[in-house]
Amino acid sequence: MKSLLLLHRNEEQRSSIASLLRLAGYEVVSFCEGYPGVESAKHRPPDLVLCALELPDVDGYGVLHLFRCTASLANIPFILIGPTAIWTDMRRAMEAGADDYLFMPLVAGELLRAIAGRLNRFHRLPAENMTNGSDAVPVARSMSSLVADRTPHILARRHSAYTEGEMPKRLYFIQSGRVKATKTTSFGKELITSFYQSGEFFGYKALLEQTCYHESVVAVEDCVLLYIPAADFLQLSRLPEVSQQFVRLLAGRKRAREQQLLDMAYQSLRRRVANALLVLQSQDGADEATSFIRVSREDLAALVGIAPESLSRTLSEFRRDGLLEVLPQGIRLLQPEYMRQAEW
Repeated sequence: MKSLLLLHRNEEQRSSIASLLRLAGYEVVSFCEGYPGVESAKHRPPDLVLCALELPDVDGYGVLHLFRCTASLANIPFILIGPTAIWTDMRRAMEAGADDYLFMPLVAGELLRAIAGRLNRFHRLPAENMTNGSDAVPVARSMSSLVADRTPHILARRHSAYTEGEMPKRLYFIQSGRVKATKTTSFGKELITSFYQSGEFFGYKALLEQTCYHESVVAVEDCVLLYIPAADFLQLSRLPEVSQQFVRLLAGRKRAREQQLLDMAYQSLRRRVANALLVLQSQDGADEATSFIRVSREDLAALVGIAPESLSRTLSEFRRDGLLEVLPQGIRLLQPEYMRQAEW
């Protein structure tokens, strides 16, 4: 039986949370103040700590600091509970070394999932493998730990992972399938800014910027996604090897977006369509002579930024010139090198 330490000033809420945790099979020790909880943990370390931010003697950040700078307690998973869902509070909690941040009112399912995730997920290091100083936090994390042991979620075709204007809650990893990122103009016209496919992350830009999503993401086909909570991502992003990976991802997407805008502004219609097809083919990473580009005409038109009728006319011209063929499996480029170099 796993033991939990619960610190909460409100007797009614503390009792309610403790009852839920005991029903879930946990042993619970609870206090209304922080210092007695820390002393109790020194004598009998719990497997996990649930600590409210607002305590009468010391706030949750103070309790967290005491745990992290005490060698016998430093590796214990620590979940902070805040009064509201404010992004800056979550960010501060992660920077202080918390493993997760929940907010009131607690939802039973979310609370139990968060506890189970922290107990089962991370393998803590002994104190001598921690970083130096009183602000030491666990560092045995890597990019692979972002997706390890995550529960798969199905996102059906044409369903949204998130929509423009929402606040980010998680990072996404595509286990299988493909999604598109879109923006909608004031006139209701859709522009596709990116495609993401199996093996790629998406949704990290808004998490890093601490802003709402500036685009919507929709499944192009049935997908299997892995959800990485924002707390996990923010904590891991402090590691150089993880942050550098996502900086490279951001830089690559930024270059692609800039090229897309330049094409729309200055290139001919044929060049824009050819460039879009070449980019889609390169993303598949398959042999150019045999691979098919699986994209609907509506999505391809939205990626190029033209009307579907204009796209159909251009594809017909390419097909007539022997540059591509359109088959049930998709579009196959017959002369990709010529399409790269042609002066249109």
